[in-house]
Amino acid sequence: MTDLTHLDADGRARMVDVGDKAITARTATATGRLETRADVIELVRGDGLPKADVLATARIAGIQGAKRTSELIPLCHPIAVTSVKVDFVLTETTIEITATAKTTGQTGVEMEALTAVAIAGLTLHDMVKAVDPAATLTDVRLDAKTGGKRGHWTRDGVIAPPTPRPGAAIVVVASTQGAAGTREDTTGPRIAAWLTGRGYEVETIVTPDAAIATTLADAVSASPAVIITTGGTGMSPTDQTPEATAALLDRELPGVAEAIRARGLPVTPKAALSRGLAGTANGTVIVNLPGSPGGVKDGIAVLDELLDHLVAQIAGGGAHE
Repeated sequence: MTDLTHLDADGRARMVDVGDKAITARTATATGRLETRADVIELVRGDGLPKADVLATARIAGIQGAKRTSELIPLCHPIAVTSVKVDFVLTETTIEITATAKTTGQTGVEMEALTAVAIAGLTLHDMVKAVDPAATLTDVRLDAKTGGKRGHWTRDGVIAPPTPRPGAAIVVVASTQGAAGTREDTTGPRIAAWLTGRGYEVETIVTPDAAIATTLADAVSASPAVIITTGGTGMSPTDQTPEATAALLDRELPGVAEAIRARGLPVTPKAALSRGLAGTANGTVIVNLPGSPGGVKDGIAVLDELLDHLVAQIAGGGAHE
């Protein structure tokens, strides 16, 4: 029983002393599922339930739940949660819930991510129970965590801190219409062609805006040297790319993001509205570009002079200037 850190030598519950642990950037992603009927899902899509704003209410509840985890679970430490992201994907008969929590500290945020999923799921149940009291919240689980002495963990097991694949790059296009095949994307191919010309082996993924957090986390887990996103950086309610990126970054590169915005300002003041981020996640460079051809052109122009040097620095082979 002493192998369980929350038990002392006599089997009594205790709060673990984390005072000597290293302060590191830590993230955790958890998932869950609300199972219901197809007609209920359509009511959620159309905002047709007696309790409106179902997903928005559940998202806020999940975030609040994560922030109050130490009050709900007796042996959890109060921690400074720096980011909580709750996303939903609607299928024919389910609402898939994904929560990612982030902190910089001496203990992890696994319970915060799990609590966010559980509270969001319970709120969904409360919102739909008038039409489907048999709805089921199920499969709440931790999917991945980073930080701390165990490094990067996934449900497949503990893995060593990933070594980025030097020649690999992933382009992620955040476009609900593009993913549905109702709108042709021109920005992703342009970025892919530019990366290919620089010698990268490029994979392009088109994802709905609502799924960007999961898609981006999966892309990071593949350990490419570079991930460039396009789309979802504005102020539309569906624009979630910067939030999904922030949940994964361990180091930010604010100068790169500002340089991309500055590049577009002489052409259009709207360049200032992009909320795109840049930084690194487990050694992978991530840069958000707008979803417009002009924004992508500006981003490529900035990265053309920086990307190779940045990737080399991260790999330990570039000069520090």
